[in-house]
Amino acid sequence: MTRGAVTVRRRAVTVTALASVAVLVSSCGGSDDSTSTSSSSAASSAASTATGSSSGVQGVVDAADAFVATLDENQQSQVLLDFTDDTAAAWSNLPCGSSCRVGVPFSDLTDDQITSAKALLQASLGTGGGTGYDQAMQILLADDYLGSVGGTGGGAAGGGGTAPTGAMPSGGGTAPTGAMPSGGGTAPTDAGGGAGGGAGGGGYSSDNYYVALLGTPGTTGTWQLHFGGHHLAVNITYVDGAVAGATPYFVGVEPTSWTADDGTTYTPLDVMKDGMLALTSSLSADQLAEAKLSESYTDVLLGPDQDGQFPETKAGLQVSELSEDQQQLVLAAMKPWVSIADDATADDLMATYESELDDTYISYSGNTDLTAQGDYVRIDGPSVWIEFVCQNGVVISDQIHYHTVYRDHTRDYGGELSF
Repeated sequence: MTRGAVTVRRRAVTVTALASVAVLVSSCGGSDDSTSTSSSSAASSAASTATGSSSGVQGVVDAADAFVATLDENQQSQVLLDFTDDTAAAWSNLPCGSSCRVGVPFSDLTDDQITSAKALLQASLGTGGGTGYDQAMQILLADDYLGSVGGTGGGAAGGGGTAPTGAMPSGGGTAPTGAMPSGGGTAPTDAGGGAGGGAGGGGYSSDNYYVALLGTPGTTGTWQLHFGGHHLAVNITYVDGAVAGATPYFVGVEPTSWTADDGTTYTPLDVMKDGMLALTSSLSADQLAEAKLSESYTDVLLGPDQDGQFPETKAGLQVSELSEDQQQLVLAAMKPWVSIADDATADDLMATYESELDDTYISYSGNTDLTAQGDYVRIDGPSVWIEFVCQNGVVISDQIHYHTVYRDHTRDYGGELSF
């Protein structure tokens, strides 16, 4: 992939006051973030209100303008960037700060600015409980939890745990040997700033999540909402007033579940794991044998720095060989990832993936119970690509944790980049 230079773009911002932007959202990592997959969350309700009171992409543009209007000149120079190969692909699942991603970190924003940034995310993402915006905010809470139990993060150095030993890490080639088995490409060297992190540093904290706007938000032209940090990369690309792509979407979590001080239990990726388990548990012995991959996987294959690297040949069990009920389980398994997009876009994508179902393949490696290092499930269609893998714990070394990625063969980055 050819990478262009990262170019700072400055523009005047005209703000349109919308009710969607006025939704109050608790500041990052605060006690009011009480999202739980066991019940409807306040975050989901707020997200639904924000999206419902806007008019499609125009509402997202208005929320983007409102957020930018809260920023000073230096912050705007970090947020407002050109949409290039380089900026769009500047994401990672590592806690590596600005050494591996672009944008302004939440640590550099005031509470009011974070509220406005979250209103933008609410307007852009899905409204389902446990998916979309709700799920993304739970990943931030997971990082606060890791920081509270002693995780320090920072580039390739983790907080303990066992390095993967399988044959296929996300970056391809040689398996990682350090304590942090995440990410692809070259490991960042920035050691970061501990649990609290800070601008430019790594670390486990909701402060270390970055937001950028690539291209000029509007209902014409191409632009992208770019948000992420450790275990999270959200890339929503707009072309001429429509969502052209909701991928790549990386989401992982450590620990897989935890209970907050207020008694709320969080299991942000169980909705994804449970969908995969329902699918694989429906397969007969013969179907399982056909779906079994010969390779072992210790991370997702198409993680960061692996744009366009889809396998040339599909492997596993073709969905056309499944019963109608099993085919519905394939669609149900896809839905939690696709729901990162706004609800209307997610429905359109699901309709496309359903129309391509006969030519979609499911496969797995390791075991199908998704409880141990190297347990891996994949859905690969003409368009959709989803991976779910279990890894040994890094900070909490006696537990596994999850990595997943959702891509689209033709719609990653809105189909605007060449790989």
